Amino acid sequence: MAKIPEGGKIMTLNEFWKENPKAAIAFSGGVDSSYLLYTAVRAGAKVTAYYADSAFQPAFEQEDALRLAKDVGAELKILPLSVLEVPKVAENPENRCYYCKRAIFSALIAAAAADGYDLILDGTNASDPISDRPGMEALRELSVRSPLRECGLTKSEIRELSRQAGLFTWDKPAYACLATRVPTGEKITAEKLEKTEKAEDFLRSLGLWDFRVRLLKGCARIQVPEGQLELVLRNRKTILEQLKQWYAGVVLDLEVRP
Repeated sequence: MAKIPEGGKIMTLNEFWKENPKAAIAFSGGVDSSYLLYTAVRAGAKVTAYYADSAFQPAFEQEDALRLAKDVGAELKILPLSVLEVPKVAENPENRCYYCKRAIFSALIAAAAADGYDLILDGTNASDPISDRPGMEALRELSVRSPLRECGLTKSEIRELSRQAGLFTWDKPAYACLATRVPTGEKITAEKLEKTEKAEDFLRSLGLWDFRVRLLKGCARIQVPEGQLELVLRNRKTILEQLKQWYAGVVLDLEVRP
C-alpha cells in the first residue's frame, strides 16, 4: 500500500526525497528504478545505485544500467553475485524468488552499509501486485522501501513521466530475469541460462521485443505478442537454424503474450 502521511494525502517523490535525502538504490536499469534514480539526482539527494550482476541478468541490462546512470549523472556500483550458489535458488522451487531476492538484497545492504547508507530503496511501483510475489516478502523482511509505490505512482504514469524527462528507458519492455524461463521445479544451471540469453539476443537482433524464450523439455518455446507472429514466421528458417544449435527443438506458443 502507498504510504499515507498526515492529512490523508499520498506523498510526492519530492517530499520523499526531502524526508530521505540519503539512500542506496537497488538499480536494474529498467523503467521504474531508472525513474527513481533520476528523481533522486534531480532532488539533490545523496544516492548511490547498486546493480546486481548475476547469471540471471542478461548483458544488455547492465549496459542499460551503465548508460542510464551516466545520462542522469549518478554513481553506479556493480555487485558481482553468484546466485546459483544459493541451493534454494538453484533448486527452483515455487518461492525461488524469495531466496533470490533475500540473497541479492542482503549483499546489497552489506555493500551499502559499508558505503555509509542505512536506507535501501527499490523500484516497485503502485501497479505491481505484491500479495502473490514471494520476492516482496524478502524485501519486507529486510526493510527495503519502495518510494514509487509509497507515492502511488503506477507503471503507466512512470513511463509517461520518464518520457517527459527524456529517459531512454521510458518505453523499455518489462524484463523478468532469465531464471523465469526455466520451469518451476527444474534445476537452474548456468548452461540453461547462457543458451536462453543467446537465443533471446538473437531474436532481439531480428527486431523482436517484449518476448520470451522458455525452456520446455529441452526445446525452446518462443512467446511473442500477437503483432510479432508474422515476423517470427517470416524468419522461421533462420530462427530454427540458429536456435537448434542450443535446443533439441523449437516451438512457437500460440498463446501470445498480452
